[in-house]
Amino acid sequence: MSSGHVAVLMGGFSSERPVSLASGNACADALEAEGYRVSRIDVTREVATVLSEVRPDIVFNALHGPFGEDGTVQGILEYLEIPYTHSGVLASALAMNKAQAKRVAAACGIPVAESLLTKRADIGSDHPMAPPYVLKPVNEGSSFGVLIVDEGQSGPPQSVASTEWHFGEILMVERFIKGREFTCGVIDGRPLCVTEIVPVGQKFYDFDAKYRPGGSRHILPADLKPNIYQKIQSLAVEAHQAIGCRGVSRSDFRFDETLGEEGIIWLEVNTQPGMTPTSLVPEMAADAGYSFGAFLRWMVEDASCLR
Repeated sequence: MSSGHVAVLMGGFSSERPVSLASGNACADALEAEGYRVSRIDVTREVATVLSEVRPDIVFNALHGPFGEDGTVQGILEYLEIPYTHSGVLASALAMNKAQAKRVAAACGIPVAESLLTKRADIGSDHPMAPPYVLKPVNEGSSFGVLIVDEGQSGPPQSVASTEWHFGEILMVERFIKGREFTCGVIDGRPLCVTEIVPVGQKFYDFDAKYRPGGSRHILPADLKPNIYQKIQSLAVEAHQAIGCRGVSRSDFRFDETLGEEGIIWLEVNTQPGMTPTSLVPEMAADAGYSFGAFLRWMVEDASCLR
């Protein structure tokens, strides 16, 4: 396929547009260096027409957030019969809805935090759950709209009721899990290394910690006891399979060391993780011996329809 034609979908119109443009351009550069003919497509609502005109052999999906990561564009690609990377329609839609993904994971025996759903309009002066807890938009990524409510805080944050709020009307209220933050990638059903994420100058792994230079430290392989390390890897694979992911995914975890293995809590699975050379999953792939170009080549060769 080194002489094949790959269309890289990037940008789009979700809150994660800047992240997607960074991922997409990094992937396009690397795929060109690998010998592919690459078309860079900044996605609009005319994407089906553009793809019909461009006529690529493969689509590399570097979109993030709603429309690009929630099964919508995957359905368009299925309709156009263009093989594509990452997960298919069902897994993408399921993983993007944090509450539904947690229900499936819990039913498969994966440990999750206590949570409930609430409408933004119903957030008043009373806590929806005894603090500490986390408020999360149910269908966003990159920590957009995530708020931590500490113990002793008099009420829920009123920013969710503001006209400035653009992260949806349904929120998940999730029990805050104290401890350390870890993530583990899965490629073709096999776990990559476990990475510890240490935010620098931030309360948690928010947008700035993810994307601002120096906003976080990634420690890989993570310094953990072997049984904890292997358990996180095992749970990442179980989540990948339970949600029905294909290609590459990444699961995020919190770990309360005081509880041993019982302190490992799965948070969510990301079906289209960031794909710059310094993003989490490419770092894990490098630890496994893949260059960035070789890693992307594997993803292109793995592309298909009916995923």
